[in-house]
Amino acid sequence: QVQLVESGGGLVQAGGSLRLSCAASGRTFSSYTMGWFRQAPGKEREFVAQISGSGGSTNYADSLKGRFTISRDNAKNTVYLQMNSLKPEDTAVYFCAASTKWFPAEYHYWGQGTQVTVSS
Repeated sequence: QVQLVESGGGLVQAGGSLRLSCAASGRTFSSYTMGWFRQAPGKEREFVAQISGSGGSTNYADSLKGRFTISRDNAKNTVYLQMNSLKPEDTAVYFCAASTKWFPAEYHYWGQGTQVTVSS
């Protein structure tokens, strides 16, 4: 089992950047595929990005490629989401999640979320 805690959210102007972090508990962090999701007010949760246990493989939502980058540091049990050129429509609660499989990923462990607000 793994526990996840996100941080790094906040208020940023359009065009700005933020880096989200997700710290995981447990000694088997590198065995998990990690993902980032987001949920905007009144909308369903949507996939943002995922990264394999070794960090060697990544996958992104098509609409976010080129602006968002997922990475991980297994020595620190942490996964990151670098968000650049932020837009007001990126405003959402961002969640990290852990899956024991790459494909199909089944995310059974979730953090509490961190709010990202992008002002125009």
